[in-house]
This record gives sequence, C-alpha cells and structure tokens, in this order.
Amino acid sequence: MFQPHLETLPREQLRILQNERFLRTFRRVYEQVPFFRQRFKQTGLEPEDIRSMDDLRLLPFTNKEDLRVNYPFGLFAEPIENVARLHASSGTTGKLTVVGYTRNDLQVFGEVCARCLSAAGAKPGMMLHNAYGYGLFTGGLGLHAGAETLGMTVVPVSGGMTDRQVTLLLDFKPQVISCTPSYALTLAETFRKQGIGPADHQLRFALLGAEPWTETIRLAVESGLGVRATNIYGLSEIIGPGVAQEALDEQGTGSYIWEDHFFPEVLDRETGLAVADGETGELTITTLTKEALPLIRYRTGDITWLRRDHGGGRTHVKMGPVLGRTDDMLIIRGVNVFPSQVEEVLLQLPELSACYQIIVNRIKTLDEVLVQVEWNPPAQAMYGDPGGSGREAALRTGSLLQQLIRDRIGLTMTIELVSAGSLPRSEGGKTGHVHDRRSR
Repeated sequence: MFQPHLETLPREQLRILQNERFLRTFRRVYEQVPFFRQRFKQTGLEPEDIRSMDDLRLLPFTNKEDLRVNYPFGLFAEPIENVARLHASSGTTGKLTVVGYTRNDLQVFGEVCARCLSAAGAKPGMMLHNAYGYGLFTGGLGLHAGAETLGMTVVPVSGGMTDRQVTLLLDFKPQVISCTPSYALTLAETFRKQGIGPADHQLRFALLGAEPWTETIRLAVESGLGVRATNIYGLSEIIGPGVAQEALDEQGTGSYIWEDHFFPEVLDRETGLAVADGETGELTITTLTKEALPLIRYRTGDITWLRRDHGGGRTHVKMGPVLGRTDDMLIIRGVNVFPSQVEEVLLQLPELSACYQIIVNRIKTLDEVLVQVEWNPPAQAMYGDPGGSGREAALRTGSLLQQLIRDRIGLTMTIELVSAGSLPRSEGGKTGHVHDRRSR
C-alpha cells in the first residue's frame, strides 16, 4: 500500500474525516460558486441546514451539462490565477468539459494514482510504460504523476505508433503498463503476430481503464501480454484516473474507491434514491478535497454497484465493474441494451475475437442492429470453408451467436463474421464500438 494508514482507516474514523472534508467543500462551493449558491437556494435550504454527510441527500445533483453551460470556468471555486493546470474532454455538443487543478489538487492527483499503481502491483524502482494519451486528456499526465510520486521511472510514450511501443517494451523492459483495455488487446495481437513471448519482455502488471471491459478481456490481455491486469477507474470531472482501483490480490471482486477524497453513492436512475449495497444503479460522486473544481453529487453516468462489507484488505468501499453508461445505453425496440452485454456474449465463443462493432440503423420505422465481429485467426483458418453441420455450421453462419444474444438480451441482431484484422483497432484512445446511425 502507498498510504496504508489512510487506506486501512477504520470506518468510524473515515466517516469523521469525510464529514470534516465534506462540510469544508460545501462551504467552498456555496461561498465561491454563484451557480451552486443559486441552485442550493432554490431547494429552500440554508447553509446551516447542512451539518454532516447525512445531509448530502438533501442537496441537488450536478451533471456534465452544468459544466457545459458554465463553460469554461463558471464552476471553478478558485480564481483562474490560482489554477495550476487545465484539462478538458470533448463533448457531444462541441463544447469541451473543462476541469482545473490547484497545486494541492495536483498533489492529491499524484497520491491517489500512486495508490492505484501500488494496489496493482507496482513498486518504487519499477518502470511504467504509460500508453495513455497526454495533453488535454487527464489519463497520461495523471498516471505519470502517480508513478513519479510512487518512485517509479516513467516512459511517457502516450498512445499510437504501436510498432514503436513494441520496440520500447522490448528494449526498455518496463514491468508495468497502463493503457485502455482495447489498446492492450492491440498490443497482444501485435505480440502474437511478431512471435513475441513472455521471455522477450519484462511486463508483469497492467492497469487498464477509461472504458468498460470484461473478465474475458482480462484473460485475453493476461495471456496475450503475460501480465496480471487490474482495473483503474476515474473521470476527468472528478479528478481523472485514480478515483478507484482494483487490488492485485483481489481481482474480480471490485475496485476500491478512495473514500477520503471521493464520496460515492449509487442511485436508482429514475427516482434518484440510493439503492442497497450490491444493487446496480448510477454512480454519483461528491469530491471531498478538490479546490479548483469541487463537485457535489456529480452524476457520472456509469452503471455499477457498491459493497462496503467486502472482506478486502482495505476499509474503503468497493465498486463493481462499470456495466455501461446511461449515455451509451441503446434503446432498441423498447429494450435497454449496453454494448458490454453484447461483448460478454460474443466472448463466450473462443473462435471469435474481442474486436467488434455494433451498427444501429432505422429501416422505415423499425430499428435494426448489425453486429460485426472478427474471427480469431486460428478459427478463421479452420472454419473458413463453407459447409459443415451442427455447431460448426451455426458458428460459421452467425446463428449461434445470434441465438446467444437473443437468449441474453431478448433481441434478434444480424451477425456478420469478418476476417481477422479487418475492423478498426485502438491506437491508445477509447474504442468506439457503437455506431448509431438512426439520427442521420
């Protein structure tokens, strides 16, 4: 652990710390951000009505649209001359979502990312191959600072130029890599094509995040790169990467949210009320230590669950894997569909790869869904010729995958199996699996 005294803080003491930090954050927001002060007044609450974390549920939500409406610095609680760094993420409306950091915010950013790296198996003196994008995206610089805070050597390679990345992995011999899961699969595929095995490099640990992924993806990355892979979670509006991390020795049981900095709630998407531990809903986060851009009850749009009674080595709450996003959810013929549901189904078939696209069209008044998925190369050679019967024929024609999707989701989708390597690959950023053409 990077900060064991905080990561194992007894729940009672953690709550006291959260209360202190929340009240300080609430006062900062109320006194220094006119937008929030006006919104709080509309609820009929007075500042003195907010006395502890228990009163958080009385406060209104914040969402990404609030950041866009107040573009660029309208939600900042510090004057711009006190802001040490700006980051931004692209938005669907063309407006960037701008976030700011004071010097203290940047120190916290480095510390929570150092916690994540440590939980993932990294140690001081190791080398990090950081393939997250640098620039306005928070991922690259966030993990970079975390690695330096932990005492690692950093290779700031960023995304893209896969052949060069492979060269650096072989020559520099880093033990740790950070990137999106889709790019990890791209690297694994490149390793396979070039005949690179575990004896040729020293990678041991992978921190994967910035997009939802499954246990099947984990197995593919671990076998393809010869690493142990863990999930890192974050979002730029809250801080960037470093909000939560899966512990190496607790894989598959959820990721620790660093509750001394980020207070989580999981809410029913329709009612806005909290759901019980273990039940899925929308993750909502209140920042407890952010100075430049503190946010109260920020609706992340990510669908997950929380568990406090998890029996892990740390006392902080665990969140489950992100099952999808409220803004990524497709409504097909009245059925709610997340891309991750389709991915989970197709990866049950070892003959198929993790490279796929979901294309949605509206034919007259009916929604039609096409799923394109690549063969794995060995299976393509085996099943490339027509003919066969039973499972072989069902696999080749796509009817087997179609049936599995219908059983899992309740929708009939058209399946197209395509040659290995024919679909777009990730070059370090997030992969766009969904192409919704209904609005064109």
